[in-house]
Formats: sequence, C-alpha cells, structure tokens
Amino acid sequence: MLEDTGERVIPEQMKITNELLIEHIARYHFALNFIEAGVVLDFASGSGFGTHIIAKKKKQQIDAIIGIDIDQSAIDYAKKTYYHPKSSFHQADVTDPTLIDQFGQFDTIVSFETYEHIEDEQGYLDNVFKLLKPGGKLIISTPFGMGRGKPCGSPFHVHQITPEEFHQLFDCYDYQSVSYFVQKGALIAPESFATQSYYPLGIAICQK
Repeated sequence: MLEDTGERVIPEQMKITNELLIEHIARYHFALNFIEAGVVLDFASGSGFGTHIIAKKKKQQIDAIIGIDIDQSAIDYAKKTYYHPKSSFHQADVTDPTLIDQFGQFDTIVSFETYEHIEDEQGYLDNVFKLLKPGGKLIISTPFGMGRGKPCGSPFHVHQITPEEFHQLFDCYDYQSVSYFVQKGALIAPESFATQSYYPLGIAICQK
C-alpha cells in the first residue's frame, strides 16, 4: 500500500468528499478539454489516478500517455492499480535534463501541483518547454501563497507564489499564447471572468 503522506492524492484511501481529491480530479477532467491527440505526458504523476483518467477518457484520441514521478513507490503503485494499455509509468526526476533523450517530445504535457515542490524551478520549467512539441499544449497548476522565498503553510512546498509571479513564470519562454484560469474546489473559471474574491489555485494553458 502506498504511504499516505498527507500530500499525496490516493483515491482508494480517501473519502469522496475530500476537498484535495475533488480539486485534483476536477483539474484532470478540465485538462481533457485541451488534449486532442498524440502522446501525453503526466509530469509528476503521483499515484497515477490522473494518468488513468486521461487514458480512459481519451483512449480513442491519444496514442499513449506516460506518467513520470520521482518516487519509485508511487510508480509501483500506479503500475499495479491503474493499468491501461495506453499508459505507462516511469521513475524519473522532472528536473533531469536528459529526459528528452529518454522519452522524446510530447503533444500535451499535464503537470499539476508540481512547481511548488521543486527547488530547481528553472530546471523544471526548462524541461517542460523542451519536452513539449511545437504546437503542443502545457497544462500546469500551482497553489497561490505569500510569494517566492516566503514561508507557506505546507512542509512539502518550497514556496507558494502569488498570482502575479505565476504569470511571470512563462515570460522567458517562447510560448505562442498563455491562458490563465483559477480554481476553488471543483470550480475552475477563466481568470478574467472570475467572480469570487479569492481562488487558492492557478492553472495556465500554454501553447508552444
């Protein structure tokens, strides 16, 4: 059994009313709208449930989906729990610059709740850009907080950036367009049409 660290999302060990579970499932279902064809990367796939959602829901459109995570126990759990003929799971570090040599490029990359865990954020963001095919889409999310380098409430996070800092993450990359969304619970809305005063999470759709 995969250890519940308090940060991992393991649907088999959680109640259906768990807010963390609801948020994560909502993001993967949201991402389905932007996945059209080809090969998909779930970058930091955790227990593998999100990779499985995409494999099941997009089995007629995609060629394959690869889940990558640094934790071998999570990879083992995903292989055992979420088998699908179009998915595979591999242990690797999201900041490893040789990933493109190992896996090539992808038509779509999904990377949810990953950035805030990574000390080498430049290596991670560089990798995402290199691994994405021209014309491909990146769907990325992170929780908001007090800002880069400032303490946050989670012992698992390096920091939690502000919405302004989230926008700045993509400035030095040659994406053709970036669209921003915000999330609160299961609700995901375009940032420009958000009606509530506070949303704890941001999502960006980056077209290369």
